[in-house]
Amino acid sequence: MIERVPTGITLHQKSRVLEIAFADGRTLRLPYELLRVYSPSAEVRGHGPGQEVLQVGKRNVEIRSLEPVGSYAVQPQFSDGHSTGIYSWDYLYELGESQESLWSQYLERLKAANASRE
Repeated sequence: MIERVPTGITLHQKSRVLEIAFADGRTLRLPYELLRVYSPSAEVRGHGPGQEVLQVGKRNVEIRSLEPVGSYAVQPQFSDGHSTGIYSWDYLYELGESQESLWSQYLERLKAANASRE
């Protein structure tokens, strides 16, 4: 497996996008909302299949700070108080590669639950 190592991370507060450049030359732009609704935390994912918690009202969520976790991950502090997700470099890369399908799935789940991004 290729080791995915970031060479730069930028928080774009105005557009609410985390930009992460990797050593393989890829640069991924991940909206804060996507990062928040796909947090790897147990609070969002649950403790097993089928226990996921649909995140609603996260359209305007912001990242207040981004703390390194060892040399393998970062832990964002979101404006809604969520701060328990630890995002490994591999997970961030996967989010970037799957962003379109993940976003579509999220919008479908919101629609099915009659819920809103607002």
